[in-house]
Amino acid sequence: MNARTSFYRGRFAPSPSGPLHDGSLVAAMASFLDARAHQGQWLLRMEDIDTPRVVKGADRIIMQQLQALGMHWDEEPVWQSRRLPLYEQAFQRLQEAGKVYGCACTRRMLTGGPYPGTCRNGLPPGQQARAWRLRVPEGEASTEHFVDRWVGPQCQNVAREVGDFILRRADGLWAYQFVVVVDDGLQGITDIVRGADLLDSTARQRVLARMLGFTLPRAMHVPLLYDAEGRKLSKQNHAPALELDRPLETLSRAWQALGFPAFPAKNIEAFWARALPAWAARHCAQ
Repeated sequence: MNARTSFYRGRFAPSPSGPLHDGSLVAAMASFLDARAHQGQWLLRMEDIDTPRVVKGADRIIMQQLQALGMHWDEEPVWQSRRLPLYEQAFQRLQEAGKVYGCACTRRMLTGGPYPGTCRNGLPPGQQARAWRLRVPEGEASTEHFVDRWVGPQCQNVAREVGDFILRRADGLWAYQFVVVVDDGLQGITDIVRGADLLDSTARQRVLARMLGFTLPRAMHVPLLYDAEGRKLSKQNHAPALELDRPLETLSRAWQALGFPAFPAKNIEAFWARALPAWAARHCAQ
């Protein structure tokens, strides 16, 4: 199933639950610059697997926003909602290998923290499976060590800190942690550049990728933006859409959020022409 190529392939994978905002542009800019600085490919994937959160037409708005800011992808975009057979095939492989099991637990039954393994050795009498969990390797076999290209060395024992995590939800939808690994593996993604809020997901995604036989991509988790109340800028927190009537100011805000000094640019093309070598000098030697 491994489709990884010998060169750089990155991706930007927004959820079409609304337009892009300043916070999501930081991740988009970082992933775009990293791909271009490595003379690699930059892909666009719409992570619309969580259908109740999808806003009709948001995917097209996101594509228009990226193009208006001079960010162009190298292959036809993909939508997770159109890739369901691929997820079913990957799940069946895990199921046949005894790596998944049904779980009857509800959120009210769990107190937070790592999953305690209630259904790991069989469902309680009279209970039926509501969701499906990955059987995470036990002990040190579930410890993942990796170096994040922004944050630095990372270590997490997934069994101890997360436990068996959900692949298919109780509502029948595939879980994000599952589909993102399948997509990255099948698309041959070599480098993941995304927001720091997803750093904690990386170890469990690496565990799953190993089980599916995928080569593990490098990771870079860039800083988040916060509003005046200290909340992460997000669609859930009603972050305003990008200001496209002043694109250079919009690009400059994201650039400075990534730790670079502002610079003058007469147009969008000039901005990218100056940003690219600056990014390469700081991040491509890693």
